[in-house]
Amino acid sequence: MDRQPPRASSDEIDLYVRTYYSLLRSSGQVRVRAFEEAHLYSRSSLHLGAESPDPDVAAFAYSAARLPDCMPSVRRVILGQSPTQFAQAGFPIAGWQIVRTRGRRRPLRWDGKDTLAVFIASGSDIDDLIPILTSYQIEWNKLRELLRGANVTTELPDDATLANHLGMDLENFAILQAALGSNWRDVVAEMVRHDCDVSVRLLDGSFREYQRTSQRWWNAIAPSVPTGRPIYFVSSNSHSLANLLGGYSRHYRDDIVAYLRRKNPEGLAARLDEALAAGDEATVANIMYFSLRAFIHEPGEADKRLEQVQAADAAAGIRSMLSPGRIDVDAQVIDLAKLDPANMDERVLVPGIEKLRQSNALILNIDYPLGMAAYHHLAAIGLGVDELRGIYVMGKAATLNGRVGDVMISKVIHDEHSANTYFFRNALVAADVQPYMRHGTVLDNQKALTVRSAFLQNREYMDVFYREGYTVMEMEGGPYLSAIYEIAEPKRHPKDELVMLSEINRFELGVIHYASDTPYSRRQSLLSKSLSFFGVESTYGCAIAIARRIFAREIAIANGVR
Repeated sequence: MDRQPPRASSDEIDLYVRTYYSLLRSSGQVRVRAFEEAHLYSRSSLHLGAESPDPDVAAFAYSAARLPDCMPSVRRVILGQSPTQFAQAGFPIAGWQIVRTRGRRRPLRWDGKDTLAVFIASGSDIDDLIPILTSYQIEWNKLRELLRGANVTTELPDDATLANHLGMDLENFAILQAALGSNWRDVVAEMVRHDCDVSVRLLDGSFREYQRTSQRWWNAIAPSVPTGRPIYFVSSNSHSLANLLGGYSRHYRDDIVAYLRRKNPEGLAARLDEALAAGDEATVANIMYFSLRAFIHEPGEADKRLEQVQAADAAAGIRSMLSPGRIDVDAQVIDLAKLDPANMDERVLVPGIEKLRQSNALILNIDYPLGMAAYHHLAAIGLGVDELRGIYVMGKAATLNGRVGDVMISKVIHDEHSANTYFFRNALVAADVQPYMRHGTVLDNQKALTVRSAFLQNREYMDVFYREGYTVMEMEGGPYLSAIYEIAEPKRHPKDELVMLSEINRFELGVIHYASDTPYSRRQSLLSKSLSFFGVESTYGCAIAIARRIFAREIAIANGVR
């Protein structure tokens, strides 16, 4: 049997966490500068250049992508769990502007001046946001010092001169431009004008409020989940299953192809023509799925196309709920009996697919929450539904032994939150995914580590687990398994134990991740870019495997086999 992993809670990381939690207990505002020393001492693997006077462009880009575009104007960040909390504290956020980020689904409100309100769904939001703010502030001020040292004014020089002043080659300068967005020159001018000196205030961070928030989220979904219907729970994203099962991209294929040839995102038009000429329907479908979001939101067409998507999904038996309970975790309820094989991606068709017409089961798919929010959401679902037939978790992860775009299937997960090591029988294996992968590798029988935050790890910390065979680093698996334990057992999940979930018979469990980062390789790291089209194959390979697994189980039940 695998033994308990070493107690690898890094002293540096522990100090960092204790520092910001102790400071955030204050009823007033805390300057981010109070976190900087502990942040530097932690030597985060995502901020390797924190102590250097030279800018760490990758870390800045990672942080900037997870903060809103208004961040250069923000001086005060308020963390809360409900609109009532904000209002009672004197922040009337109901009239504030909704702002978003490129790299995090987190509800944000901006007063248009210097205050940003951030909704937190669990302690993981604090563990995620504080290092991001601190990294952003450290790197902003480094960039400012270089600009001031070169006597740059708000009348900025040309790009090449500016890059030279910042000591950057063209590649890193391009990363910086992308991190700052389309108005990057205005942001650089802001750097010249002022330093970054942000304060943070936590209104509340109680476990009770996190539970209430998740219950509000579930209460908004519950009317769409009829009592007595068996449920397959899937934590993935808001597009994969809908695209595979709903048929919109197939019905509007000619329009999407025309859009691709007009706009040619990532040079995909040539790849599309090659796939069409070769009769490669799998690649064509993946290109359609990747292009769909941009196609739907094309300026001047967005309202019409959004209505088309909603109508097509509803007709196909897919009901979507955006931000239920004002929680930014979208949900979909998919009625298996209403699915039409003619609408489906051919890769999800299994023998006997027509028997789904006899099923009374539903798929409840949610846009995966961040960290400990996964525990609260699944706990609320477990209380709200009568029968769970399957739980399937699909998400992004960092890999310590693979490459970006690979797929990892684990059978052991060590959870930093509970300090438990969970052993479980994974319903998914490599053979379920490999047929749909041409470029990436599928690695099963892996061991995963659920971390508190992408920033809250350093090289020494990761080495300890790597030596113990842990090769997958992610954020939701452990919290989901803690909730699963409580659904299956008559007590709360334990702490700091070896936990065997292999004997669960009431429902099956599948956990699968696709690699979005390789922390040991700066060359391959995605700190400063998204998976883009390169990640479509692994994303849809995982989703196809889950859909086929659910269909096979329901067909077996229709045939009298349980």
